[in-house]
Order: sequence, then structure tokens, then C-alpha cells
Amino acid sequence: APLQCVEAVAASLKPFDEGLQTERTLFQALMQTPESRALRHVFQAERAAAKVPGLPEGTVLRPIARVGVIGAGTMGGGITMNFLNAGIPVVLLEMKQEALDRGLATIRKNYENSMKKGKLKPEQVEQRMGLITPTLEYAALKDADLIVEAVFEEMGVKEAVFRQLDAVAKPGAILASNTSYLDIDRIATFTQRPQDVIGLHFFSPANVMRLLEIVRGAQTAPDVLATSLQLAKQIKKVAVVSGVCDGFIGNRMLARYGAAAQGLINAGALPQQIDGALQKFGLAMGPFRMGDLAGLDIGWATRKRKAVEAGVEMKPIVADKLCEAGRFGQKTGAGWYRYEAGNRTPLPDSVTEQLIADYRAAHGITPRKISDEEIVERCIFALVNEGARILEEGIAARASDIDLVYLNGYGFPLHRGGPMLYADTVGLPQVVRSLRRFAAEPGADASWQPAPLLVRLAEEGRSFN
Repeated sequence: APLQCVEAVAASLKPFDEGLQTERTLFQALMQTPESRALRHVFQAERAAAKVPGLPEGTVLRPIARVGVIGAGTMGGGITMNFLNAGIPVVLLEMKQEALDRGLATIRKNYENSMKKGKLKPEQVEQRMGLITPTLEYAALKDADLIVEAVFEEMGVKEAVFRQLDAVAKPGAILASNTSYLDIDRIATFTQRPQDVIGLHFFSPANVMRLLEIVRGAQTAPDVLATSLQLAKQIKKVAVVSGVCDGFIGNRMLARYGAAAQGLINAGALPQQIDGALQKFGLAMGPFRMGDLAGLDIGWATRKRKAVEAGVEMKPIVADKLCEAGRFGQKTGAGWYRYEAGNRTPLPDSVTEQLIADYRAAHGITPRKISDEEIVERCIFALVNEGARILEEGIAARASDIDLVYLNGYGFPLHRGGPMLYADTVGLPQVVRSLRRFAAEPGADASWQPAPLLVRLAEEGRSFN
């Protein structure tokens, strides 16, 4: 499009009517491009996401004049800033004074950085900081209309928090969990008021990322859901409603994408090749750079939890070897890549390459040459296949909701419109053919089998959108 803008300007040298005709021809050609289709799709998707099936029109909202946030760490601090930016006072609870002081200092530093860039005036920084009531006591949350917990991702910890909240929160207060994986329905059972419990899954950094996954529990009251949707608008988030399952929409799909990337490592690719191919496709960051940024220990803990819950032994993967060696990513100076002090640039690391080679040798894998095209196809189609299952199970209301999650929470390229629209653009029969080819490989994981919905749509000549 920018090049065509130049052509349109150049056409101003022609007679007026002729110039207009040139401009019209250029515009009409651009309207037919996949990029134009993708951007129009996103525009419509954002409007459609606000319409939630089964939520009565005109549901009376609960007033939200004061918010409580539990946890002043990275997530809690970022979540707090969203409300402060909208002028909503926040009671910020921590268990220890030093953790509270550290959280407040980080919030102030973030605002002062915005001030240095000319985005805020000094009095605005003070006004926002003045909206925080720091506390070490649960009792201080008694007047909050909404309380969001952002504590450690472990069910026992969540249980302790929600039992406390049930005791101190006023009747009608919305009790929200920022969990990214755990069962909201189970969390709701820790209270006498499951109708008031909802998932508000913010993405890190919470004061920057536009996505808010709103997780509707089996007993979540309609007015709690409607209030959460309205509040998302107020704090300038793109809200997508999800049902309850492990990882909800985004992280459930991410698990399959990560497994596809891990399979490519086993087969013969290196982290830098996989990241490079997906970044060239348009993703903001490849899976291994993203893993290092988020912390590899988080995924490690999740895999261990799932294995315990399923009562099975955890299948070892290369990432576990990195974690066992204390390589958790940027925070430890090494993960899939190594990092020099004070620099976030990922540098390919011979230690990682040796760990990968050892893993292949231990599992009798002969590495093969893998093309960038295969990398993109496996990783993106793994997302699409899981997205089709999520759609079929009713976890997401529509394919465009899944696209919004990936565009706003995971750095999927806007000009491709999200994984589900990309599948439509490629053609669902081609997606099914590729998945069947991957599923037929010796020792292939059962998840490569194409989702029934995907097969049905492909056979009927239909698309997701």
C-alpha cells in the first residue's frame, strides 16, 4: 500500500480526471489483497467479540468504583496501572512490606518513564500514584467492588486467597482470578458465592498488552460477565470471552504451537532457525525467544503439574534439560540463547546446541534438514488445529475471537488476520492435507490428527469465517 500511495501522488501530474482514475484503479486492486481482507476482518472481529451468546441485552451492570489487587509483582503492578490510568482507585495488597515497596517503586518508575517520553505530566504521575492505597491486611479490601488476585500460579495458593476473600469481601463484590491455566470452576468452589467468581486473564506486561481473556465459569452470573466486558472497554482492553479448560483459548493453543516447535528441534532445526522463520512470517517473536523472555521455569512447572494431575511420568523434552541446568532464560542470563549483562539480544549458544545434540543421540534421532516453509506450516497449522477443537467444544464463541486472542496476546501479524483467517486464506483442504501428512509420520503425536470440525468445513467447501 505505501508504494501505491507514491504512485497515486505521482498521478497528480496527469490531467485531473485521469489522475483520479489511476487512484481508483490502485485502490480497487489493494482492496482485493489478503492484507486488506485481514485488516477488515480484524475491524469486524473486535466488534463481534463484545456480543456474547447467552448474555441478555441490557443486563444491569454492577458499579465498579474501587478495585482491590492482590500481589504487587510484575502482573499485579501492571494490572493496578490499568485501573489507575482509568481513574479508578486501587487497594494494593501484599504479604510483606518489602514486596509492597518494590511493587510501588516499579509502578512509579513506569509512570516516570512515560513522563520522560512526554506522555504524562508530573502532576498526572502524582495523581495516579495517589489513587493507590497500599496494605498488608485483607480487611482493607472490604469496600472493593472488584478484587483481582495475581498471586503464584498454584491451586493451593489460590485456594487460601479465595477463602480469605470470601470472608472479607462485601456482598456483590466480583472476585476475579488472573490465572492463565487453572480451573476457574474449581477456584469458585473455595467461596460461598461461585456466581461472583470470574477469570480476568491479563497478559504480561499487563499495562501494555491489549488482550484480556475473560473466563466465564459454569456459575458466573450474567451481570458479572457483562460488568467485566464493560470494564475491559473502560481500561482500553480488547476482551475475548473464553470457557473453562486448561490454558483457556490462548495458552491451550500455545501448548500445541510449543510442542510443534519442540518437535522441529528434535527433528533437526535449531532455535535460531525456527525463530527466524516465524519472525519472517510476521510474528513479533519466535517461540524460543518468547520462552526465554517469559521464563522457561514457568512451562517446566506447568508440565510437572499436568503430569502429577494425570498420574503419569513426565515425558522429557530439551527444555527440561535447560531448566535442570538452571537456564531459565533472560532472568538467568541463559536459556535457549545466552545473554550478555545489560543486553537482551539473544545470542546462539553452543551449550544449547550440545544439549540438543545429546538429546537427539539419547533418543536415537538422526537430524534432518528442515526448510523454513515446513517450520511455518507445522507451527501455524498446530495453532489452527487446536483452535478448531476449541471452537467445536464451545470454549470460544467464534473463530474471529480466537484470531483476536492471537493478534493481541501473542504477537501474531495483523496483516495475516490471525491463525484462523490465515487458514481460510491458505484454504482448509490444504491445512487438512498437511495435518494428515504430519499425523502419518512414525511416532507422530495424536494431536496432529485434524480436528473433526476442520475436516467437516474442508469437505463442505466452507471456511472458519
